[in-house]
This record gives sequence, structure tokens and C-alpha cells, in this order.
Amino acid sequence: MSEPILSGEPVLSIRGLERSYVTGAGPLTVLRGADLDVNPGEIVGLIGPSGSGKSSLLHAAGLLERPNAGRITVLGRDCSDLSDRARTQIRLGTIGFVYQFHHLLPEFTALDNVALPLMIAGHPRKGARDRATALLADLGLAERLHHQPAQMSGGEQQRVAVARALANSPRLLLADEPTGNLDPTTSGAVFENLYALARKTGVAALIATHNLDLAKHMDRVFALKDGHLEEQAKA
Repeated sequence: MSEPILSGEPVLSIRGLERSYVTGAGPLTVLRGADLDVNPGEIVGLIGPSGSGKSSLLHAAGLLERPNAGRITVLGRDCSDLSDRARTQIRLGTIGFVYQFHHLLPEFTALDNVALPLMIAGHPRKGARDRATALLADLGLAERLHHQPAQMSGGEQQRVAVARALANSPRLLLADEPTGNLDPTTSGAVFENLYALARKTGVAALIATHNLDLAKHMDRVFALKDGHLEEQAKA
């Protein structure tokens, strides 16, 4: 696999992240001072058992949730104390998300599912559709442009979700178990597609996965243990 293109300051910088939840059994703390940098062009893996806080960290990094403590910096801008409106603007212009379940709009084709975020962002319809077509072709879906999600396999649907996440050329890609709902063979194929397209676009990516075989391909891997991030030695 190709090497990352690294330059400049981190796209994402996390310092002292803390996150707790109130449960019926009492307070539950999942992050206890987590620190992490993700650099331009770098693909970073995040591993840990279910409930270890991977999703909480990604939601905080993507400005979807406010942590109990800590700082989130995106492209050098401290986002910790920004208004919800300002955080939304940064998300729309800077961050792409891929989830375990694709969340595609069932009544739209693959092409329209990817083009829609571009048109919402103000791109002309033709330019949005051209960009969507190119992304889907990169992901091996040139023959599926006009198929609705129900007409596609799970792996194809997830590749459409990857194209949608990258449609607006984000600087940061956050993926939460993006292959966790797929069988092993399909999971490996989708990951290869995601990895190759991330490399091609130069996006900084933080990918949570329980699949250690996939994690081995990433530039760096961090494990969440007792609320802290520990970098894992490369095999």
C-alpha cells in the first residue's frame, strides 16, 4: 500500500479528552484524558473492545458531542468553546463521516445519494453529479450509479457511503466501524476501497475498527484502554 503524504500541522488534535455518561448504575467514564494527533494524509486506526469509548472519541472529534473536559482542535482552530452553529459549519466544510450502517436515502440512486451533499453545499447540479460519478467509479461502482440502495449489496451500499463522506473534499475523515456490518471478505474489499481513496485524496483519516487485520494496514494504531490512548507497536 502507498505511503502517506505528511505535511503541516495536525488536521485533528485532541488533548485531555474526558467523557462520562450517567447510567442507571451510576456514572460511566469512558475517556480519561485521551490525547491524539492525526496529520495530513495519515490514516490512523482506533481499536478497543465494545464500550471502550471509540464512538465517544469519534463523536467528540467530529464536533457532534461536547466532552466533559479537554480540547478539540481542527486545522489549528480550537473548537472546544465554539457555538453549535460554528461547530456545524466546521463539520459541513471540513469533516466527512462513515458509520457502521450506511444511512443512505432509500428513495435516491447511488449517484444522487453522493451528489446531494454537494448540491446542499451550493455546487451546481452538473458539477455535483460529475464529482459523484468520479468518486463512485473510483470505488468500482460505475455500473451501479442509477441503482437504489435496496438494489445493491451491503458492500456496495457501504462504498456509496464512503463516496458520500468524501464528496465535499473534507480534510478529516472519521469512520466508526465502517466494515463492522459486513462479512469478512466484503469487509476487506470495502476497507481496501476506503484506504485507496483516502490515500488518493490525501484526507487525514481516523478509523475505529475491531478488525485487527485491517488495523495493521494503517499508519499508526491506538488502543483505548481504561479511557487512555496507547499507541501500538507496528508488527
